[in-house]
Amino acid sequence: MTTISRPGVDDRVRSHSAPARRNTKPRRAGVTTACWYVAVVALSVVTVAPLVWTLSTALKPAGEILGGALNLIPENPTLQNFREAFTAVPFARYLLNSLIIGVGGAVTNVFFGGLGGYALAKLNFRGRKALFALFLSSLMIPGIVTMIPSFLILRYFPLAGGNDLLGQGGLGLINTYWAVLLPGAAGAFAVFFMKQFFETLPDELGEAARIDGASEFRIFAQIYFPLAKAGLAVLAILTFQAGWNNFLWPLIVLNNQEMMTVQVGLASFVNNYETNFGPLMAGTVLASLPVLAVFIVAQRYIIEGVAHVGSR
Repeated sequence: MTTISRPGVDDRVRSHSAPARRNTKPRRAGVTTACWYVAVVALSVVTVAPLVWTLSTALKPAGEILGGALNLIPENPTLQNFREAFTAVPFARYLLNSLIIGVGGAVTNVFFGGLGGYALAKLNFRGRKALFALFLSSLMIPGIVTMIPSFLILRYFPLAGGNDLLGQGGLGLINTYWAVLLPGAAGAFAVFFMKQFFETLPDELGEAARIDGASEFRIFAQIYFPLAKAGLAVLAILTFQAGWNNFLWPLIVLNNQEMMTVQVGLASFVNNYETNFGPLMAGTVLASLPVLAVFIVAQRYIIEGVAHVGSR
């Protein structure tokens, strides 16, 4: 059966329908793009607004904080809140304590976590898989569950803080930096993270070194440890951030004011009757700067570490 086409009618139908089909997709793409930008801008505002408000409040005098709390631009900016943050409490000591704990935690976690990760990744010994499964299972236990046992171990640590051989008579490691550093010196996440990173490095390097008579620690320290620089940098940054922002555990084991960290010290500006918002916000700004500086300086190591793992 032969179909007879009607040129005039068919041309009019095509001329009306074709543009409609061509314009539908660009219009939908434009709407999707507009919604995407609106969502991104809204999320950015929600994320950045508290930071801007914190900085603005830190620069406001006391009367303006209460009278114009929602004003993001201070009418009479002042640095008095920053001076009061250092004079009302030993804030410089709090910063030093947090710095020692953050850097010390990063160093111990990188070294011992690297040792554990290397052993699980490059050494063949009986029970390796079971030990790795034990480390992974410990990540599923909430930290609040292990706080009391950890505190008792530190409190009755033998021959420390006035304790005798049986752990009696003193405070053990309580009110010392070790009380914060030791429980996380070789964290399960650090061991797991470094194990995954060391597995991306070739085994032939270690085998060649063993043939030449190198010890396992020398192989780790002089061959694999330098090659894992990107992964170690990422682990150090994450550990420093966690140690710097840690609040609950230092609050439990450090009850001496001279040993308080900056996060615990910020609570000194809040009491049962009032909150000193100016120095509190000034202290918050100062407490945020070290972590921000570390991320800005070391962000290339994070990118390098992710790219190294992803390329394998």
